[in-house]
Amino acid sequence: MANRSDQFSTGPVSVGGSLRRIMGMVLRNWFLIRQSWPRILELCYWPTVQLMVWGFMSQFLRGQTSLLAGAAGVLISAVLLWEVLVRTQIGMSITFLEELWSRNLGNLFVSPLRPWEWVVSLVVMGFIRVLLGLAPPVLLAVLFFDVSIFELGLPLAAFFANLMMLGISVGLLTSGMILRHGLGAESLCWMAVFVLAPFSAVYYPLSSLPPLVQYISVAIPATHVFEGMRAVLFHGTLDWSSLALAVILNLFYLGLSSLYFLGAFRNARRRGALLQAGE
Repeated sequence: MANRSDQFSTGPVSVGGSLRRIMGMVLRNWFLIRQSWPRILELCYWPTVQLMVWGFMSQFLRGQTSLLAGAAGVLISAVLLWEVLVRTQIGMSITFLEELWSRNLGNLFVSPLRPWEWVVSLVVMGFIRVLLGLAPPVLLAVLFFDVSIFELGLPLAAFFANLMMLGISVGLLTSGMILRHGLGAESLCWMAVFVLAPFSAVYYPLSSLPPLVQYISVAIPATHVFEGMRAVLFHGTLDWSSLALAVILNLFYLGLSSLYFLGAFRNARRRGALLQAGE
């Protein structure tokens, strides 16, 4: 019993133990990726295909009017930023599903691993997957289309962080639903973030949407990110108040999704579903 109480004690030892457990989970999933070329290919495949399709479309637009030529770079930048959101959510979800597919949840949680430590490791793996998945298309955008997302400058870091936060929120929400409803809800992981796409003003300005839809769009943090991206590329300025609203919305959604996920986890543990999650 003494050893058990030490595992849940507070203080420096507990913090160090948490870091070790988080890094252990990150390394476990990192080794899975590193030793499997199909997993590495999957990380890069869809972002690269998206870039090539929209990039070639932008090349066509460059040959049209000067307005469309200017919009070509904005279109490619939007594609790359949208993939930050998509890769974060899908990266978290796949890391979560790996544990279910391998029927490993029961093994994890007979160890001292805490739910929040597991969540942190999912977030870290989502970030790693974003970096690995976006590196090739970001490079190809420069080589093939002469568009660098780094031209956004300092606001790029804010855009990146906000889109990752939203991706984490969606990832926690869908993972919680799978814990509650089983692998029958697995398809939510592949479709949830794309439900936001028509309302997030990714490829077109917010003003082009019907007035009723705009009320929905302004409640989505991604909308403010893409509006800010276009403002920077077209006018060289950024409305920081709009970006601050995106941060507030993200923190709100992140709090709600975290509570939902942890509640779903406690519910699954009470039902004994953690031991049967892969069946």
